[in-house]
Amino acid sequence: MLKWLFNFFSSVKLAVVLLALGLVLVFWGTLAQVKLGLYQAQHEFFRSWFIYWQPKGTSLRLPIFPGGYLVGGLFLINLFVAHLRYYRKGWKHAGIVLIHLGVVLLLVGQFATDMLSVESYMTIQEGEASNYSESNGRWELAIVDTSDPGEDKVIAIPSTLLAHGRTLSNPEMPFDLRPVEFHANSLLATKATDGFEPVRAENTGELKVWWRGVPRVTEMNRRDVPSAIVELISPTGEKRDVFVSGHFGRPQTLSAGGRDYQLSLRPERYYKPYFLHLIDFRFDRYPGTEIPKNFSSRVRLERPGTGEDRELTIRMNEPLRYGGKTFFQASYDEATEQATVLQVVDNPGWLTPYFACALVALGMVWQFLIHLVGFATRRRKAAA
Repeated sequence: MLKWLFNFFSSVKLAVVLLALGLVLVFWGTLAQVKLGLYQAQHEFFRSWFIYWQPKGTSLRLPIFPGGYLVGGLFLINLFVAHLRYYRKGWKHAGIVLIHLGVVLLLVGQFATDMLSVESYMTIQEGEASNYSESNGRWELAIVDTSDPGEDKVIAIPSTLLAHGRTLSNPEMPFDLRPVEFHANSLLATKATDGFEPVRAENTGELKVWWRGVPRVTEMNRRDVPSAIVELISPTGEKRDVFVSGHFGRPQTLSAGGRDYQLSLRPERYYKPYFLHLIDFRFDRYPGTEIPKNFSSRVRLERPGTGEDRELTIRMNEPLRYGGKTFFQASYDEATEQATVLQVVDNPGWLTPYFACALVALGMVWQFLIHLVGFATRRRKAAA
């Protein structure tokens, strides 16, 4: 049995089948982006073990095709076991080793990117500064203690915990928090509308609000906006319901335990130990159109902890790489045309594709030179 498994996982036939499955997966997943959107297609086709089919009107999910993780994982195993089976010592085979190592590094690097990379966005108005970026898809319930005029204390609760309905506690909060109702994507209305229910909460007494949950979106130019009713439970057992929503432009204020608090459902924030000051944002338009081009942001990077203070320019093809993060010029505020939108990518494995491709190229050159030298030597001997 062990011998059969060893031969199966080291076979060239398995490698060919996995490569064919990978081609089908890439083609299928690319076409699926038209209907599902980029992120949903990535999740269902490439960041999964299986692709599932769900019959209409049922909750049954049937696996019908291997996903990206399964194909990539089996291919990784095939490379390792085949290397053990066919490896031959000697410098003549060093190129094969380098090629295999490069492919392995490419697969491992892609998996590390899927697991560890974080993408967020930083919006800065001209003349202002920011030391945090915001997620485009993740949300958090922020509870900010504003009692101290010199410092705010922030407690951030991921919105995924609100969907579980469990009571949440924190030593810094003078109350426990229990989600009453949560919608990962929602719509609000200011008057009675079909399909909408009135919001019954303490902070919406005078402001009449109606809400409803809607299916989650998958298009790249849209995002889910959650809303929730949360119950605050004081140490004495007193309960009060508060409505929070990503649609609100400002936080909800309340007092509890003799202190002032602000509650807001906002995009998840990632704070940095430095500030980016936007000095000037510029862009051109294509002649005769309103289509913008040549985005650029002149910024000042200030890091109080180290005393670093310098100016630089971020352009569309010239990102800023700093502190393990990459800042790309992504967009701008179309309303004011005086605010930049930077995409912030934190990818610990961003160098692995370069090393992997370099190893594969070096291995191929090595094998070519070995065969070239051997061929030339044989020709010379034959001529002599």
